[in-house]
Amino acid sequence: MRPSTLRLSASLLALTSVMAASVGASGTATARPGGPAAGRDRPETAWSAGWAAPVQRPSAGFEKNWAETGFAERTAQTLRQVVRVTGGGTAARIRLSNRYGTTPLRIAGATIARTAHGAAVHGASLRTLTFGHRRSVEIGAGGETVSDAAPLRVAARQPVTVTLYFDRPTGPATFHAQAYARSFRADGDHRADRAGAAFTETTHSWYYLSDVEVTGGPRRPGAVVAFGDSITDGFGSTYDADHRWPDLLAGRLAAAGTPRPVLNSGIGGNLLLHDSAWYGDRAGARFRRDVLDKPGVRSVILLEGLNDIGFSEVELPTYKPNPQVSADEVIAGYRELIALAHTRGIKVIGGTILPFKGAEYHTPRSEAKRTAINEWIRTSGAFDAVVDFAEVMAAPSDPLRLNPAYDSGDFKHPNDAGYRRMAEAVDLATL
Repeated sequence: MRPSTLRLSASLLALTSVMAASVGASGTATARPGGPAAGRDRPETAWSAGWAAPVQRPSAGFEKNWAETGFAERTAQTLRQVVRVTGGGTAARIRLSNRYGTTPLRIAGATIARTAHGAAVHGASLRTLTFGHRRSVEIGAGGETVSDAAPLRVAARQPVTVTLYFDRPTGPATFHAQAYARSFRADGDHRADRAGAAFTETTHSWYYLSDVEVTGGPRRPGAVVAFGDSITDGFGSTYDADHRWPDLLAGRLAAAGTPRPVLNSGIGGNLLLHDSAWYGDRAGARFRRDVLDKPGVRSVILLEGLNDIGFSEVELPTYKPNPQVSADEVIAGYRELIALAHTRGIKVIGGTILPFKGAEYHTPRSEAKRTAINEWIRTSGAFDAVVDFAEVMAAPSDPLRLNPAYDSGDFKHPNDAGYRRMAEAVDLATL
């Protein structure tokens, strides 16, 4: 073996000692329930965020998903998920969450590979993932775990496929409801499949997977987190196309010669001030895990508040009760997030709330709240910088209405062109 190969092997061995689990007598790695995952990064291993998605409670969601039933209910099953990392490296690891599980979750095996197309992967890149040097792991109810490092060369903005194998029922699954990308399911053990033929079922959600982290890549100036609701999550964008505005912002940064990870921490329907069974924990409750705890975060773009305003005006079967929320309360929610970020030295860019005239919860009262909140965002000086999404997305003939050229059809969510315009509105120098 050549000296360079020996050095690489030694380096990878050191990386794989970064463990998310303590190994029990059974030989299966066991992640601690609740609290931080075991085996956080060693100081000598510089991990950076590659991809992330905030996790939610199991629910019926907006379209068919597998969260409430979970996996392997009647037979062993394999789940294959495709995500696009915005930071590259020579090794990768994943984080898995059982935050909203009520029983321990057993992962019987897992792999990671570069994506070919659909559920197919590039076979030469297929790597077995281990957890504390074991191929299986049990994650306690409310817990999370991180895999050992796997040698995988991946470029920034390249899709990777994470495959999880379940050999026993999982129960309801912690998930991210609105992925706008297909996930694939097959009966039996197909974690090592190169082709995707066995994966005949699909859904547009992600399950258990909360992060892909990378190491060994070029040093970057720090990750950007886009934190918000369905407009950040990508509602109205083309499926499997990565046309959400955070995706397009990552493309802008790369084209400008200043590539850096951009993480999407949007949840459809999310609120600043209240938890929801469908729409995730309130912004202040999830901000630490979805922003502050991500490795290498330097700045966050905050775009929340539309649902706090809108849900005050309309009774939704998926969100009860519908409390009346004032502009001052929304502003207080912003101040809470700004203070949390500033304690970690993270810059906060405030995004103004987009026009939504014509939408089901647009009323004179809700418009007055939006106007007051946006004026505060622009003029208060509370944010380190401001991106005026409202101004650039408004119809030329009516500033209260979303520009029809940017409207996905419901008067409040942009289409692909609108998300591109939002990404273009961000001053890269403020990041």
